[in-house]
Amino acid sequence: MSTILLNRRTLIAAGGAVLVTGTSGLLLPARADDFAPTASMPGGANNYRAGAPTVDRIGKGGFWMSGTVRRAGDGAPLAGQRIQIWAHTTEGREQDPQSHGATLTDKNGAFRLEMPQIVPVFGQPHGHLAYDSGEFKTVFLRPVMGSAKDTSLEAHFVLQPA
Repeated sequence: MSTILLNRRTLIAAGGAVLVTGTSGLLLPARADDFAPTASMPGGANNYRAGAPTVDRIGKGGFWMSGTVRRAGDGAPLAGQRIQIWAHTTEGREQDPQSHGATLTDKNGAFRLEMPQIVPVFGQPHGHLAYDSGEFKTVFLRPVMGSAKDTSLEAHFVLQPA
C-alpha cells in the first residue's frame, strides 16, 4: 500500500497548479487564442481601383507579393477570397490601371501574385493590398519593404464578417 505524503510543500504545489490551470481548465477542452481582425492601414487605399481584374500576373513580373487570409476569431484559412494588389513599379505608377490586379486565395487561404519590381515612391518602397469582396469588412494594407532591393513582400489579413 502506497502512502500519500501530505505536507505543506505538496499542498502549496497542488494549490498553485489549480490557480494556474483553473478548475474550468480541467473540464473544458483547450482552444486557440482568438485572432484579432486586421485594421486598415493609413494610406492603404491610395489609388485604389474598385473592380480591378483578376489576373495571372501584373506586367512582366519578377517580384512576388504573397500572404494569407484568415477569419477573425478562430483563424480558419479563407479560400476563394479576392485580394487586389497594386504598387509603384518599374513598369508603372500606383494610379496606372496596368499596375493593378487581383488574385484569389487557395484552399489554405494563401495568395501569391507576380508583378514588376516595386520601386520607392516618396522614399518608401511599398505595396498596396485590399480585401474588398463584401463578405467580410474591407481592409487596406500598405506594407513597406525592408529594402528597395527585396524581390518579395508579404501581407497577412485576418477578416471579420461585414
